[in-house]
Amino acid sequence: MKTMAGVLARIPLFKLYRSFGWPRLLPLNITLSPSPRCNSRCLTCNIWMKRENELTLDEWDKVLRSLGKAPYWFTVSGGEPFMFQGVVELCQMAYQYCEPGIINIPTNSILSTIPDKVRRIAESCPKSRLIINLSLDGIGEKHDYIRGVPGNFKKFEERLKQLLELRESLPNLTLGIHSVVSTFSVGHLDEIMEYADQSGVDQFITEIAEPRVELDTVGLPITPDKKSYTKAINKLIDHVNNRPYKGISKITEAFRVQYYKLVKRILDEEDQVIPCYAGWASGHIYGDGTVWPCCVRADKLGNLRDHNYDFGAIWFGDKIREVRRSIAA
Repeated sequence: MKTMAGVLARIPLFKLYRSFGWPRLLPLNITLSPSPRCNSRCLTCNIWMKRENELTLDEWDKVLRSLGKAPYWFTVSGGEPFMFQGVVELCQMAYQYCEPGIINIPTNSILSTIPDKVRRIAESCPKSRLIINLSLDGIGEKHDYIRGVPGNFKKFEERLKQLLELRESLPNLTLGIHSVVSTFSVGHLDEIMEYADQSGVDQFITEIAEPRVELDTVGLPITPDKKSYTKAINKLIDHVNNRPYKGISKITEAFRVQYYKLVKRILDEEDQVIPCYAGWASGHIYGDGTVWPCCVRADKLGNLRDHNYDFGAIWFGDKIREVRRSIAA
């Protein structure tokens, strides 16, 4: 399986690719969103309203074959990823054809079938690090309110207990708590961090709620104001720096600190402060086969069904060149 050292060695090549268009490289980081279906009704997301003509597992097989050994990090997203009936098989295909170092799956923790599917993925992908991040946006009724599902927090705690027990017998399983910092949750972030510290998980990560085409949230007032989020970021940086993370969690948390610092700069300078590598080092495949450079802009680069399921035909095609120029501008 690929190592982080191998990934770091490829970074200069992606810098060349972004600057000069050579050498041509498939992405290191791929997000698969096999279905928008979701059983949450979050205040910060409307993806649950969408229905798509989703790729079948046979179609995914062809797509993943075309990616080959290039990707290091796979994220299987949604919707709720575990609502996709073939999520186990999808991960197994990614493992078979791409041999990723990491398979990352977020979940709302609602379905009772989650622990069994996690076990099956971890056991059948033994050389990949499987990261399961359980979503938490508040404690008790606060979580249920933001997530729009009564009893969700209780199910979260049930799943957390089950997965912690499962981790004892699965050496490649890493567990995390993931929180979306929004206008609805920024005021009680301290409570979430305190809960995460006592939970037994390997890592605690957050991201800012932002307008996304994918989530159908463009125009919604979900992003915290600059003052509130800057205060939250300072707490998050202190939180990471004061905890002894180990293994892959130490690496991901180090990246998170840099992410938090960059967000502060972006808020202060109101500009893109570092080069964006979406469309070069990272890509996104939506459930209907559409390829995007990322889920925030969701520029339609082409549909895999129209390109014989060959990811490279889109990644090295004409459409992506103009999108890359826009991203680099």
